[in-house]
Amino acid sequence: MATVEKFESHTIRDTNPLLSPLKTLIETTFYRNNVRKIDTLSQAYKLAKEHPRTIVTDIPIKHTHELGLPEDATILVENSGKIVGRSAKARRIVNQNKEEDKLLSDLIKDSMKDNYNRQFYHATAVVGLDQDFMVKAHLCINDNQANNLLSWLLNFQIFNDEYKKLYNESVQYLENDIYVYFDSEWQHPNYPLGLSYFDPLHNVVCILGMNYFGELKKGTLTLAWATAYRHGFVSCHGGLKLFKKTDHNYVASFFGLSGSGKSTLTHAKHDNKFDIQVLHDDAFIININNGSSIALEPSYFDKTQDYPTGHPEQDYFLTVQNVGVTLNLDLKRVLVTQDIRNGNGRTVKSRYSTLNRVDKINEPINAVYWIMKDDSLPPLLKINDPILASTFGLTLATKRTTAETGVIDPNALVIEPYANPFRVYNLLDDYNRFKELFMKGDVSCYVINTGYYLEQKIPKEVTLEIIENDVNGTNEFRPFINHPQIEYAMVEGFEIPENKGYFETIKKRMQYRIDFINQHNLEHPNDRLPDETLAAIESVTKFI
Repeated sequence: MATVEKFESHTIRDTNPLLSPLKTLIETTFYRNNVRKIDTLSQAYKLAKEHPRTIVTDIPIKHTHELGLPEDATILVENSGKIVGRSAKARRIVNQNKEEDKLLSDLIKDSMKDNYNRQFYHATAVVGLDQDFMVKAHLCINDNQANNLLSWLLNFQIFNDEYKKLYNESVQYLENDIYVYFDSEWQHPNYPLGLSYFDPLHNVVCILGMNYFGELKKGTLTLAWATAYRHGFVSCHGGLKLFKKTDHNYVASFFGLSGSGKSTLTHAKHDNKFDIQVLHDDAFIININNGSSIALEPSYFDKTQDYPTGHPEQDYFLTVQNVGVTLNLDLKRVLVTQDIRNGNGRTVKSRYSTLNRVDKINEPINAVYWIMKDDSLPPLLKINDPILASTFGLTLATKRTTAETGVIDPNALVIEPYANPFRVYNLLDDYNRFKELFMKGDVSCYVINTGYYLEQKIPKEVTLEIIENDVNGTNEFRPFINHPQIEYAMVEGFEIPENKGYFETIKKRMQYRIDFINQHNLEHPNDRLPDETLAAIESVTKFI
């Protein structure tokens, strides 16, 4: 077995490191009389289809047999209310605030006590799609969330007969199975956005008072990423693809927040110039020892904004959240997308939308692209020093979107280390792990700007051409501001201006990164970033 679900009697003691108060509290709830086990996707689909809040469209789902859905299944829609994105302010982690831990423990106990008269469902899935990394995950969810139950089982890999066999023969880890408890009906005045309460060392999370599926997906991935980190993997919120050529292969990864372009770059077909394999566009891990990579989930949680009615991508929608529905000329219920109803319309989209999809890439990774929206940076920089490469990922400067609740200024530049707001282990650990990745093997680091360069928008076509040139080794690089470890790609129309104002802008952006590191070290004395990170950023300004 890959992770631990059962214990020998003599190990069920308070000295067992796999047991904790929150883990025991949450797991125990799975065994109550009001919890019904859901074993198949057909069961879950039936529950979701019959739920009063569901809209049953007339759009048939493709590949129902392969997916384990009823043959006549159609796309189901559910809209969750005014919250249509993730709520970062609702996240809490065990042991970060002892006083709040005691309060939350009591609140959760009372909530579970009072839930005896409501129906809950229990489902099981696998996170990690290769036998080198597979973690069993359990979900206990209130019956009012039948659509999210179905979406969770479609987004991850349901624990069916095929995957039971693979799982039983997979690498074993002395880690708990993942346990996710989800109750959307919980309310508390101190937590108006709800609560996501993690015990990452014991692989449990309690998600309360929320309806948005992204909380459920990312809550599960948060624990899987932390587990992977503890066992020698680089945990990645990004996309990864392999370009096949006659003379060599090129494995590229793209790290960015939602809306930055990581899915677009990952799924781009490049006019069929290459034979491409796609691992995933959102969640994967890299083996630090051999550079191979593994997808954590089979499906995609994609924005619907770019897929209007009739778009071929809708052929692969499975469930849809926070969109509109109308009638076509045949009086068939169809989707109204493009964020007309609200921002951040979403779909769980099947793996069959990617014809060249794989679950593991054995070839070592060749390139990391930090996707930024810092308008002081040209379309592509190449970073040739491991410390500076990891530090640029540490200070990844981007912009937030409607995928997150409470974004005040979507144009504000923010720093999100390694494009991963879901980290529940030390930031220093990620810094060291990525630095190690750049120090091992032949891994190049790039900073790719998908926003504006000064006042000029960088078209998607320019970005894709730059990546193609990297694959072919035809980009022409020159030193950037005379720094010995930073080069920029020559791109027509995006030249480096030789004026004082531009250089002052670069200094300000580097100072912004320095301030971020200093502020982090001030607020997190037990997770201090090393002085080499400050020296790396300071070195950029010294050559101006």
